[in-house]
Amino acid sequence: MTAPDRADAEIRPFRIDTPQDDLDDLQERLARTHWPDELPGVGWSYGVPAGYVKELAEHWQHGYEWREHEVKLNGYPQFITTIDGQSVHFLHVLSPEPDALPLVLTHGWPGSVVEFLDVIGPLTDPRTHGGDPADAFHLVVPSLPGFGFSGPTGETGWNRHRTARAWAALMDRLGYERYGAVGNDAGSFVSPELGRVDPEHVVGVHVTQIFSFPSGDPAELADLTPEEQRELETLRWFLENKMSFNTLMSQQPQTLGFALQDSPVGLLAWNAQLLGEDLDADFTLTNVMLYWLTRTAASAARFYYEDAHTEHSTEPTTTPTGLAAFAGDFSGIRRFANRDHKNIVHWSTFDRGGHFAAHKAPDLLAGDVQAFFRRVR
Repeated sequence: MTAPDRADAEIRPFRIDTPQDDLDDLQERLARTHWPDELPGVGWSYGVPAGYVKELAEHWQHGYEWREHEVKLNGYPQFITTIDGQSVHFLHVLSPEPDALPLVLTHGWPGSVVEFLDVIGPLTDPRTHGGDPADAFHLVVPSLPGFGFSGPTGETGWNRHRTARAWAALMDRLGYERYGAVGNDAGSFVSPELGRVDPEHVVGVHVTQIFSFPSGDPAELADLTPEEQRELETLRWFLENKMSFNTLMSQQPQTLGFALQDSPVGLLAWNAQLLGEDLDADFTLTNVMLYWLTRTAASAARFYYEDAHTEHSTEPTTTPTGLAAFAGDFSGIRRFANRDHKNIVHWSTFDRGGHFAAHKAPDLLAGDVQAFFRRVR
């Protein structure tokens, strides 16, 4: 990583101030949508159903109020800095507790910093949320390079490894000598890597997925427990029915970018395939807005290309690691995870939450993060 000059190292306050022209343009584009036809009775089997997208688009055009969410986001201290030539936007929310542990929270695709808003209060100020003040954290919530208000990436190579090195530089720039890492989705790639590249400072890593898979040897699957078999079936279903986004963004992100950058409904449908039906419309649309307004749909897709076209370390991580597995999401199978993470000290399972547990079950995620970091503070 190139050492930044003094100007690059500056941390500047950031405030969202969306030009009204951008919102007017969005409304005009929504009104001019060319809808695809659809076969009757196929549901989600051919992709995201038109009825679902039309309902969201109708709300986007006539019911959704971006300015309300802009005000909410601006209620959190936000900053921007330059690391390794790339702008990095982040929320930095300090706890009132003087002994709070710094924590960096990393989102994935098609999420954003918005997915963590509901856990900010319980994690920074547990005292006022019925918790133990000893469990408090100072939170750093960055937008991945190429996502949202970090803006598009300007050069190749922004994969999980380079991102983890940038996070280490960010935490050092903020003056944090000991800190933890939390991740969901792509954040579950970046956070363990952060523990790998900055082990002297990362006290623990908590994720919602550990992407460790069977090798293909039938003997490896012979004695799976019923719970492990269910987890494997969830993975198989996802690979057979939902993995097209990964294939396309890993191979042709630029081609995809022409559609996503020009059509708000195209972007909505593409992102909604993984945001899913169980999320409230405003949460879905606010996440989509952070891609649309910042014109980062194409650069966010490039993260998958960059990660697919790099070599990954096969050395097991040794940073203390914890996992929270939420119902409806593939989180991992521990016997395979133990190959890649030699220090898994915490493994929880929950009967609700899904892929966006920080929003759907903030009480469970915040409680599990606190429980894990009690072990390693």
